[in-house]
Amino acid sequence: MNDQTDISAPDVTDLATGVTRRVLKGGLHGSMEIIEVDNGRMKFWLLPERGMNIWKVWLDDIEIGWQSPVRGPVHPQHVPLHEESGLGWLAGFDELLCRCGLESNGAPDFDQAGKLKYPLHGRIANLPAHSIKTEINDSEIGVQGQVDEARFKGQKLSLFSSVSTKPGSCEIIIRDRVSNLSALPGEFQLLYHINFGPPLLEEGARFLAPVKTLVPRTRHAANSVAQWSAFSAPQAGFEEQVYFMELLGDESGLSQVLLKNKAGTMGVSIHFNLIQLPCFTLWKDTAAMQDGYVTGLEPGTNYPNPRNHEQAEGRVQNLHPGEMREFELRLEFHVDAQSINLAEQKIARFQRAQPSQIHTTVQPGWSIEG
Repeated sequence: MNDQTDISAPDVTDLATGVTRRVLKGGLHGSMEIIEVDNGRMKFWLLPERGMNIWKVWLDDIEIGWQSPVRGPVHPQHVPLHEESGLGWLAGFDELLCRCGLESNGAPDFDQAGKLKYPLHGRIANLPAHSIKTEINDSEIGVQGQVDEARFKGQKLSLFSSVSTKPGSCEIIIRDRVSNLSALPGEFQLLYHINFGPPLLEEGARFLAPVKTLVPRTRHAANSVAQWSAFSAPQAGFEEQVYFMELLGDESGLSQVLLKNKAGTMGVSIHFNLIQLPCFTLWKDTAAMQDGYVTGLEPGTNYPNPRNHEQAEGRVQNLHPGEMREFELRLEFHVDAQSINLAEQKIARFQRAQPSQIHTTVQPGWSIEG
């Protein structure tokens, strides 16, 4: 399943039908625990030592995720989060789904003296979970865990996560709860960095979403805004293109986006609630395959700009002492044209509420170039 991974024997004291705990050894793995969840048709690897992230999915023997140049999964001890550039997070980045936050979730943020305040995408993806439990019944197979992002004389935030699937299904359900454990008010940001390469991503693949407003993050992205929803073949030296969006949904806030391959025979939908996650980011990084050919579909509480920018724009969320905020996402994998057509029809129904406003230039307030 992963030729660079040495997998130890399962921990037989913690086996349950559909859930197996293993340890990865050697190289950047360190001695990293994984939890394999298998619903009979689909299985995925959950990484409790990396913030309850999802590494890869296998559906009908098709591997879904992306091929990062980082040979992971990477134990957090090998990720230099606070190196001076602020980009150390990238040394561990190779998951299908990783959370960004909780204190910050965007680009590195520096003080006036140039000292790093908040590293790229925050700390939560490199913190270990505790109180891990499995829940298995006739209708659901799931794993729960809690990740604390807390420090003395600082914020005390906690993420409780439940990741589950139904027997025989092509779906993964993520239910998260962010809590302020402090007696003082707190703030947080949360973004779901959900990443795909081949076979879903390829030349001619397309992204569909019910767009209310779309804004390019940079002037470079603005140059290609006419092709914002289309993907090219791998290209050496490709400079990433990022687009920020407000999306449309139904009366309860439910919305959906879709990535589909060129033939329209395979894809993935992400279902989420716009009241919980009002900001959406499309990250296109179609570099050479050796350098990480990937796109990211990223619902969040804010856009992944430096934290001070999002603070100034009112997109950092507040939590009263003891208050919690809940989030739910559903990843639906499509393996036939009929399923993809149904997803397209649903997105088209959301879009009927109003036409898309596509900006061809960066806009004030949306990014640091605006």
